[in-house]
Amino acid sequence: MNSVLLGIDIGTSACKVAAFDSDGVVLAQTTQGYNVYYPEPGFVEQDPMEWWHAVTKAIRDILDTGKVKPEEIVGIGVDGQSWSAIPVDKEGNVLHNTPIWMDTRSKDICDELNCKVGAERIFSISGNSLEPTYTTAKILWFKHNKPEVYNKTHKFLQSNSFITYKLTGVMTQDKSQGYGLHMFNMKTGQYDTSLSDELGIPVDKLPDIYACHEIIGKVTPEAAKITGLISGTPVVAGGLDAACGTLGAGVIEPGQTQEQGGQAGGMSICVNDAIAHPKLILSFHVVPDLWLLQGGTVGGGSLKWFREQLGFYEESQAKLTGKSAFQIMDEEALKIPCGSDGLIFLPYMAGERSPIWDGNAKGVFFGLDYSKTRAHMIRAVMEGCAYALYHNIKTAEEVKVSVGELNAMGGAANSRLWTQIKADITGKVINVPASDTATTLGAAILAGVGTGLYSSFKDAVSRTVSVKRVHQPDMDAHEKYMKHYEIYLEIYEQLKATMQKSSKI
Repeated sequence: MNSVLLGIDIGTSACKVAAFDSDGVVLAQTTQGYNVYYPEPGFVEQDPMEWWHAVTKAIRDILDTGKVKPEEIVGIGVDGQSWSAIPVDKEGNVLHNTPIWMDTRSKDICDELNCKVGAERIFSISGNSLEPTYTTAKILWFKHNKPEVYNKTHKFLQSNSFITYKLTGVMTQDKSQGYGLHMFNMKTGQYDTSLSDELGIPVDKLPDIYACHEIIGKVTPEAAKITGLISGTPVVAGGLDAACGTLGAGVIEPGQTQEQGGQAGGMSICVNDAIAHPKLILSFHVVPDLWLLQGGTVGGGSLKWFREQLGFYEESQAKLTGKSAFQIMDEEALKIPCGSDGLIFLPYMAGERSPIWDGNAKGVFFGLDYSKTRAHMIRAVMEGCAYALYHNIKTAEEVKVSVGELNAMGGAANSRLWTQIKADITGKVINVPASDTATTLGAAILAGVGTGLYSSFKDAVSRTVSVKRVHQPDMDAHEKYMKHYEIYLEIYEQLKATMQKSSKI
C-alpha cells in the first residue's frame, strides 16, 4: 500500500489541500475559496467555520478523484496564515470571526502597552515589536471591546490549530505560530507568565505548546464522517504557512533563505539563534532548534489586484490565446526596460508590515506621464514588490544576518520575469524548486517526520525537494535599479505624514 501524506494550507483567500507520495510527488490537489470581511475601516476578518467547510469539501474532492484512498493516508499536516485570534468555548464553538493578519484595529491598544509595559521589555522576551497585526493585540481587543466574547473564551486558537482541533478534538499552540503572542519567549519556546500578567492575558486562555511535527491526536469518528478520512489517522500540530513554505522550499540550514511571492509576501532567513530586529519578524522554524528572521509584506497581491481591476485586455486575450492573463502581463512587461522608465510603485495596498510597520501606508504610482503605458504599470508593480523584498533583506543585514541564495515559492515564482526582476534588484541568486506547492508540501513533510515516514528533516527534503530553475542576477541591471530604489524609499518618507493625514479623513 502507498504511503500518502496530506498537506492542508489555510491561506488568506482559499485553502489548498494536496496529497503527496513519499517522494513529494503531487497525487491530487484542489483549492476551495472563502470570504474576507471588512466590517469597518481597519477591520479585516474571516469566519473560521468557512475555513473548515472549505477543508472538508477539498478533502472529499481529493478522495473522490480516486487517485488517493483514505486508508493510504498515513499522516496529516496543517499550516495556516499568521496572527489569528480565534475565540472558542470549551466545546470548541467559534464565538466570533477572527481578525486576520491584515487587521489593524488594535493600534491604540499597542500604543498604550508599549508605553505602560515598555516596548523594549516586550521585545526582549518575544523578539517582536508589539504591532496591531499580531495576535496579542487582537486578544486584548476582544477583552476591551467584546467582553461577552472574551469571558466565554476557553482558548484562543491559530488558523492551523483550529483545523487540527476540528480534526482531532485537541486544542494546541504550535511553536512556529507562537511569535504572534508576545508573552511567548522566543528563546525558550515557552510562555512567560510574568509578561503575560503585565499584558493582561492569562496563560490559561492559551493552548499548550507543541512541536510542529509532534502528533497531537488522531482523526475523530465525527471528523472522519465529515471528511471521508479514516478515523485514527495521525495529525501533527502543523505550523505557520511561511515556515511550512520555507521547509517545502528546502530551507533547513542556517543562512538559507526563502522568498515568498503571494498575497502575503516577504522572506524568511533560517538562523540557528534567536536573532531579532525590531523592524522584522522572528519566529521559530517548523524545524526544531532553528528560527526564521522574516520580512512580511502585503504587496504580493498587487498584480492580482491590477489584473482584476485594470486587466480587461489581458483577460480578453487570455480567452483568445489560451494563455493565462498573468502570462500575457509578463509578455507586456518584458518589453519595458528595467526601472520602468522611472515609474515606481509603492506596494502598500493594505498598509505595510515590515520594515515600515505603517497601517496608514498607501499604494502609490509615482512618475506617471503621457509616455507611460499599461505595460509600464505592470512592470512597475513587479519591481515595487521586489523593492519591498530588498528593503527587508537590507534591514536584516543591520543585525549581521546575511542572505546567500534565495529559494522562491508562491504564485509569483511561476513568472520567470518577476523572479528575474527580484534576482536583479536583490543581487541574489534565486532558485525555484520543482514544486509550486511548497507550503502544502512543508505541512505534509511535518506529518511525514512526525509519523516516522522520514528519518529526519534532511532526509525528507532530500527526497522531496529539487530545483527546476536558477535565476542569476544581472549586476548591471542591479546598479540601475539601486538608483530607483533610493527614490522608492524617499517617496514613502516624503508621503508618510500625508498618508497618515489622509487616513483620518
